[in-house]
Amino acid sequence: MTTPPRKVATKPSGRGHIRSFVSRSAHFTSGQRDAYMRLYPRHGVEHRDAVLDTKALFGRSAPIVLEIGCGMGETSAAIAAALPQTDFLGVEVYPAGVGALLRRIDEMALSNLKVIQHDAVEVVRDMIAPDSLAGVHVFFPDPWPKSRHHKRRLIQPTFVHALASRLAPGGYLHCATDWAPYALQMLAVLSSEPLLENSAQTTRVGDSIEDSEGFAPRPPYRPVTKFEKRGVALGHGVWDLVFRRRPD
Repeated sequence: MTTPPRKVATKPSGRGHIRSFVSRSAHFTSGQRDAYMRLYPRHGVEHRDAVLDTKALFGRSAPIVLEIGCGMGETSAAIAAALPQTDFLGVEVYPAGVGALLRRIDEMALSNLKVIQHDAVEVVRDMIAPDSLAGVHVFFPDPWPKSRHHKRRLIQPTFVHALASRLAPGGYLHCATDWAPYALQMLAVLSSEPLLENSAQTTRVGDSIEDSEGFAPRPPYRPVTKFEKRGVALGHGVWDLVFRRRPD
């Protein structure tokens, strides 16, 4: 028996909880819905208030990378296919994106990629053990450009500290954005986290992108999406930040 797509609560679950997404009725194609219904039991993971046993989930012991905000799964699937010795856990709140990613997992026969449809803040808090992750990817999160919405941005000190604490020493946190003001905020927040150090070595947070240092070249494992290519062609910038967990 199949079940309908899960509904993710939009109310904060505690003091300081970031509401980085809102409920919306995105278009859910028949193909996405079919993939969701058929494949979530096989490739999906239910949220629960218990640390996830990744060795049991993937059937092996391998580095684990958490990806927050998979979108339609193009990047998630491409990275998993290119790095078969690493296991990936994707987190996405919207059913259409989950369905699209599940279909890619099935079509590409990816055994090293699983997906959770749930709030990433709660997944990190409840399911990810401290000092366990090889990496975290946060690619092109919603920039919430209006000033009154900045509190909804995902990259904020409390959540960055939670992510850093889940990284193993030497593990990396990789963020990317095409929104310059958000890039500056990311640089400031990541640079202020005591558990992290900038892989770019030099860090300077100025009043503008041009006056700031500490952004990293795009690592080869992050593919350039069609959306990103169109933006670059139009003269839009893209900024990557790669920070690492300091050794104990």
